[in-house]
Amino acid sequence: MTATVLVTGGAGYIGSVVVDQLLARACRVVVLDDLSTGHRTAVADAAELIEANIGDRAAVEGLFASRPVDAIVHLAAFALVPESVAHPEKYRANNVTAARVLLDAAIAAGVRRFVFSSSCAVYGHPTRTPIDEDVPQAPVNPYGETKREFERVLDEYATRHGLASVSLRYFNAAGATERRGEDHDPETHLIPNVLGVALGRRPAVDVFGTDYPTADGTAVRDYVHVDDLADAHVRALDVPLAGAVALNLGSGAGHSVRQVVAAARRVTGHPIPAADRSRRPGDPPVLVAAAQRAATVLGWRPRRSGGREGLEDILASAWRWHRAHPRGYRS
Repeated sequence: MTATVLVTGGAGYIGSVVVDQLLARACRVVVLDDLSTGHRTAVADAAELIEANIGDRAAVEGLFASRPVDAIVHLAAFALVPESVAHPEKYRANNVTAARVLLDAAIAAGVRRFVFSSSCAVYGHPTRTPIDEDVPQAPVNPYGETKREFERVLDEYATRHGLASVSLRYFNAAGATERRGEDHDPETHLIPNVLGVALGRRPAVDVFGTDYPTADGTAVRDYVHVDDLADAHVRALDVPLAGAVALNLGSGAGHSVRQVVAAARRVTGHPIPAADRSRRPGDPPVLVAAAQRAATVLGWRPRRSGGREGLEDILASAWRWHRAHPRGYRS
């Protein structure tokens, strides 16, 4: 693969790993990120960083006018579910309206390949598990609704403009590479919060909901190593494709909150106290992917995700990164 790829949100958790993998494949990489949640030091030196918002029409049009872009990987979005409930207009403005500014400029510049960071949040409370791509979409929060809406925009642009797009519906991104890891403020993801207890940053990890209809009463999720997620994005740039397609990215294996905490105790050697809390509104009991379609379309299979061994690899990689970066990217 030799091309110029624009990565929006390339200073973020998943975006920075996508950038690294593209550079390893000899791509020229341009990162567009306003650094509102990303980190300048997370962007590889070999990538070009443009600090601007995807909805800044002048900046985006100037970007396309000054350099050729062959494809876009779009990861720039607000992604905190509680915040989306409190401020739905903020989420629609950024995740849909601003994203259309980027998309219109890309179409005008002749870009015809677009890889979109979507989410399993489009399914809401799924009607069956494992969740395949034909499960009806019924998001239960504004964040998931914005992902569904922009997928519909991509369907429209496939018909009107011949755009080839892949919407990648992530399940739970987790883990770290040697250089890149999670550094969010606030941090809402389970694994970094569990490891934060082992690091002495907090007294206990909160377990939200202990009465779900699962084996141990806690919610079950499908954890996917960030390395595997990035690999799917790179593959999506290079496969023969016409129109718009949506693909799940998951391991097909589910782990409960208690199983994650127990695995973290084994990996870190720390006791990691847990505090049982009430359920959070809107949390489904089980979210596990059926990802056969990604294997068929992309030739993608998660190498570092799935099963007890995969979960412990995810935790061990994140544990190494957090110990090496005790203050995140400020270390």
